[in-house]
Amino acid sequence: MPHAASLPRLSTLLKTAGPGIVVMLADTDVGSLITAAQSGARWGYSLLLLQILLVPILYIVQELTVRLGTATGRGHGELIRAHYGPVWAWISYAGLVVAGIGAIVTEFSGIAGIGDLFAVPRLVSLGLPAALLLGLVFTGSYRRVEVVAIAVGLFELVFIGLAIAARPNPGDIVASFAHIPLGDSSYRVLIAANIGAVIMPWMIFYQQSAIVDKGLGWDHARNARLDTFVGAVISQCVMGAILIAAAATIGQAGQGSKNGLETVGDLAGAFTPALGPWLGQVVFGVGIVAAAFVALNVVALALAWGFGDVTGRPHSLEQSPREAPAFYGTFALVVVAGAVTVQLVTNLVALNIAVEVMNALLLPLALGLLILLATRALPEEKRVRGAYKWVVYGVSGLTVAFAMVGVLDGVGLL
Repeated sequence: MPHAASLPRLSTLLKTAGPGIVVMLADTDVGSLITAAQSGARWGYSLLLLQILLVPILYIVQELTVRLGTATGRGHGELIRAHYGPVWAWISYAGLVVAGIGAIVTEFSGIAGIGDLFAVPRLVSLGLPAALLLGLVFTGSYRRVEVVAIAVGLFELVFIGLAIAARPNPGDIVASFAHIPLGDSSYRVLIAANIGAVIMPWMIFYQQSAIVDKGLGWDHARNARLDTFVGAVISQCVMGAILIAAAATIGQAGQGSKNGLETVGDLAGAFTPALGPWLGQVVFGVGIVAAAFVALNVVALALAWGFGDVTGRPHSLEQSPREAPAFYGTFALVVVAGAVTVQLVTNLVALNIAVEVMNALLLPLALGLLILLATRALPEEKRVRGAYKWVVYGVSGLTVAFAMVGVLDGVGLL
């Protein structure tokens, strides 16, 4: 009976799924969503094609972490330390820290911005999510943390509803694919920001460590890849949805203002024509807070796991705070420090775009070490090889090249 035979496979898939979907839900964090919205507000639908092209690119990058995690049972930083020494491990972790701190600050900034819309005191809007995160991680197992992250992250799908409610013109969307203003430096900066918003160092560290902490082995690699692909599609659907919503409202299919968005209030205002002032802000707020909460959890865990990788100290959610004090201490430090730092942030949109461009700047280091490990550090039968290796090289090279052009534009060197 085929139906009965498929039940064990479905059960295995459901048990395996999680790391890929969680990291992809975190990928659509506050910085990424604001970058996508700014893209729509400034350039209409013309950057939507990039969001579509980033689906296979995102999958290819994160598939390498699946391969490394299931084949070795070791975290990303630990593998770098084992094969290339502690100096490269610390250099890689330094890149993670830079990207991670930027992400933590932007997530809390997004939550604070939503709190400001509803006149919630900063002490509450920043303190409550920080306390919930600490409570979840300090008292839960890996499985519990994963289930909560997925449950909260699925609220991000409200952005797809917002895009539909904005009633975009399909003809304008299709026509935009033929008008890509690559000659404009500000457009190229947003290309770099969007690439940096989708491929981030903390994603690599998180997914590989999550696979290890969950106990997935090479036998689970196929299902883990499917989990990653589904997550990549969801991630870019959310990114594309908020770009479309902003373009159809603020941008008016490419006729947006020169400055685009300046505050979270501007972004929330994009959805009031379709849903009304109160409902638009509530739905938008739910999506942003959900995205920020999942990303805070993922980024802080990536930093904690990464620190354990490079120092060799215990670092697992299956261990208690007493058994892994450095792991839990690192997690608590970055969460609390991020919440406190946000009091100093003024221009949230400018901060987010800058953080995503910085992520693009870190791409050569992050992707370089990842590809080296996937092509050289695994047994012959498990490493990236043949035609797929050249696909990885080509996709990564082109992605880095476009990102670097945007970065150079951003700092005024082009």
